Amino acid sequence: MTNVMTLGEVATYINGRAFKPSEWEETGLPIIRIQNLTESNKKYNYSSKTFDEKFRIKNDDLLFAWSASLGAFIWKGGDAWLNQHIFKVEPKPFIQKRYLYYFLLYVIADLYAKTHGSGMVHITKGPFMSTPIQVPSRPEQKRIVEKIDELFSDLDAAEAELLISQKKLDIYRTSLLTLASEGFPLTEKNSTLSSWKRVKIENILSDSDKGMTTGPFGTMLPKKDHRKVGIPVLGIENIGNGIFVDGNKIFIDIEKSRELKSFQVAPDDIIISRSGTVGKLCVVPSYVGEAYLSTNLIRIKLNKKKIIPQFFVYFFLSKGIVWEQIKELCKGSTRPFLNQTILKSIDFPLPSLDDQRRILNIIESKFSICDVLQKQIAESIIKSKALRQGILKQAFEGGLV
Repeated sequence: MTNVMTLGEVATYINGRAFKPSEWEETGLPIIRIQNLTESNKKYNYSSKTFDEKFRIKNDDLLFAWSASLGAFIWKGGDAWLNQHIFKVEPKPFIQKRYLYYFLLYVIADLYAKTHGSGMVHITKGPFMSTPIQVPSRPEQKRIVEKIDELFSDLDAAEAELLISQKKLDIYRTSLLTLASEGFPLTEKNSTLSSWKRVKIENILSDSDKGMTTGPFGTMLPKKDHRKVGIPVLGIENIGNGIFVDGNKIFIDIEKSRELKSFQVAPDDIIISRSGTVGKLCVVPSYVGEAYLSTNLIRIKLNKKKIIPQFFVYFFLSKGIVWEQIKELCKGSTRPFLNQTILKSIDFPLPSLDDQRRILNIIESKFSICDVLQKQIAESIIKSKALRQGILKQAFEGGLV
């Protein structure tokens, strides 16, 4: 017999504590925030103090994030404190924890439809608690959970193989760039590193314009001048793994842009991050119209008679000669910071333009194959996630035999 109940009837929901930044420490029990559940590499904050035991989390506790990014999680990180915007879910005796966990995963899409807010979305307690749930007998719950576990285990194994393949492709890309920076013996003329002339970056900058410029906006563009539409200001968010990423957070109006013409970027300029994730870089593509430089970036204009901009990017990404010098020159700084002086002083072996073109052709032909494989892997992962939802749909609509 199956009873139709509500989420509010099948469990007790304890919201986490509102920890203040002033309470964060470097030691003690970790404080679970939503980003710690959704992103495995996110740093934890800690507290050595003692709080109400209702906020303490232990292994195998069921958690539900109800703000920003909705999601259900089985905690496996040992004792911890629970931050606000996350429920500790304590199922009633008549419902299995994993049955409720899988049901919460199943209704995530429906719960998103009930959220409020345009930025940090959240679901209010009323709509959440009133969500209906079918509660069969405990033996039937056990059967359903075991079947889902079995099917999900197969998908877990398949996704693990896909992720391994992704990592292998990333390693291959890096090794390819390392070969390029070391002379690439695969070139037609069998060019070697010893035949390349060593140059400083300051000697390959454009002669026709100021070759290197740091964005001015820290002092020249206060927040009152930021616009939601208008002429874009490029930032770190526009730099992917050596490629330009569309989308901007800050814009300026035409009047302000006239004051800042010397900081306008042009196609084939290199933009490179100087703080935060230091050394991310890409070439500004030709389709980018009028745009300006943010304070977190350095713009580099190269002399194209000496070096091809995309070759410069690949050389940087190889994590070889250039990066070793950057790490050495930035040593001792509590927060890595790249400036024009450091960049200009870096030297590296520079092949002829013909060798640069041959190397670029090899890299890009092999990268294009990697791109196809990466796309196929990404599509397979998406299909796997869709299969999971299909399994949950069958399980909670009576079709999982």
